[in-house]
Parts: sequence; structure tokens; C-alpha cells
Amino acid sequence: MTSGLKTPSSYYMELITTFPPRPITTDVELQATQTRINDILDKIKITKDDRDYLNVLGTLVYDYEQKHSPLPVLKGIKLLLALIAEDNIQKPELVDIFKHEFILDDILNGNRELTASQIQSLAEFFSISPTAFLN
Repeated sequence: MTSGLKTPSSYYMELITTFPPRPITTDVELQATQTRINDILDKIKITKDDRDYLNVLGTLVYDYEQKHSPLPVLKGIKLLLALIAEDNIQKPELVDIFKHEFILDDILNGNRELTASQIQSLAEFFSISPTAFLN
């Protein structure tokens, strides 16, 4: 027996026998795993065993999605648009960077390129690397 590992509770054993965690290889398996996750999350009280099991299933989903549905890498203006939307930034909050709202509009519409000083200011504003704004 391996030392350091606890003997699983009967409830945890029930979890893994009713839906054994296995590497996900198809979208059908992914959907089934996500359904199982949702069923547990819908419970009124989630136990430590539930959380441990969800952690295992979540890791399997993450691994599959990383291989089959990688997130797109956003750069430049697309990144700026995503950050504005995600952080619910209003145009007036960025006026100090662009000096005028119409300049920001031109950049967001693709009619003007970001300058080096704007890139540096955006990087500081969003606390990310300036290279993220380079195409």
C-alpha cells in the first residue's frame, strides 16, 4: 500500500464507480463529463469528496479542451477590444491614453494604428506586457 494516501470514503468510491474518471477522447465524452459535473454542482450541499471528485473531472475537461479547443491568442486591437469588454471599461477612462475619444474610435475601428506611447500606457493600465498589443 502507498503511504500518505487516505482510504477513500464509501461515498467517494460510489462517485468514481458510478462515473469513473477517464481521459476524455471525444466530444460525447466531454458532454457526459460536463453533465456529471453540473449534476454535482446542482446539489444543495457539496462535500469535500464532491469537491475532490469535481477537481479530477475538471482536470480531465481542461486537458481535453486544451488539446481540442485552445483559446485563441488575442493580440493588438482585438486584445484591446476584449479587455475593454471584459473589464467593462468606458471610453472616457481611456481618454488620458489617447488624448481624444475620436482617436480611440479610429483605433478600435482599424483606421489608425497604436503608437508606442499608447502601447506602453495601455500595458500599464491593464497591467500586462506591452508586447501583447503588438500584432
